[in-house]
Amino acid sequence: MKIALMDSGIGLLAAAAAMRRLRPDADLLLSSDPDGMPWGPRTPASLTERALAVAKAAAPHRPDALIVACNTATVHALPALRAELEPAIPVIGTVPAIKPAAAAGGRVAIWATPATTGSPYQRGLIRDFAAGVPVTEVPCPGLAEAVEAADETAVATAVAAAAALTPADVTDVVLGCTHYELVEDPIRAALAARTGGADLVFHGSAEAVAVQALRRIGAAPGPGLPVTGTLTVLRSGRHEELPAAALGYAEGRLLAGQGAVVA
Repeated sequence: MKIALMDSGIGLLAAAAAMRRLRPDADLLLSSDPDGMPWGPRTPASLTERALAVAKAAAPHRPDALIVACNTATVHALPALRAELEPAIPVIGTVPAIKPAAAAGGRVAIWATPATTGSPYQRGLIRDFAAGVPVTEVPCPGLAEAVEAADETAVATAVAAAAALTPADVTDVVLGCTHYELVEDPIRAALAARTGGADLVFHGSAEAVAVQALRRIGAAPGPGLPVTGTLTVLRSGRHEELPAAALGYAEGRLLAGQGAVVA
């Protein structure tokens, strides 16, 4: 089994680590775009062009499925990616976990990039899955970029700014950018201070999208299988190693075979 994952940068690590936990025997192919990132400020047409190039770099490796491990690329490029690759390669997008967050009926905060916050796409998800539930959209300028650089000081600054915009009575937090799942602990700590230590529920997409990819190819999770899966890294189409920043996160160390445990 071979699963490809794509993103502009290292936001794909969370979903890749989830797939490694679910199927330790799966070969993983990580295709990113350091030459063209960040994708967020690009026009939809430009972003789609870059996303197609990243997907086409992965396609000759004949993956059984391709996970678009990027919320922004899913919004703008998913139809084009599916038109290009399917049915030969199933393409699975990443959707913010608004539906499960709203199901509990609490007060929901959605942390997302400035480009996604307030977008018709996100507003549509709120309308469809969170009607009647108090929802606050929280823009997080600079957070994805800080995560990409593994800059702890910049992460702390961006997290603090977003936490200040989050209502103190929030019960559920949606991590609406794949990069944010890599820094859930600092986010949790900042919001604990904001909410007086309330027991918040965090909702990411990594495991759900990994499960969906397996479902699409008719495979079942097998976390107890031997760890035999390989890792291939493409960066703007070039065969490279994981970037140093990736090893700053437990997910990256797990994928690199350094034995990191990802809870």
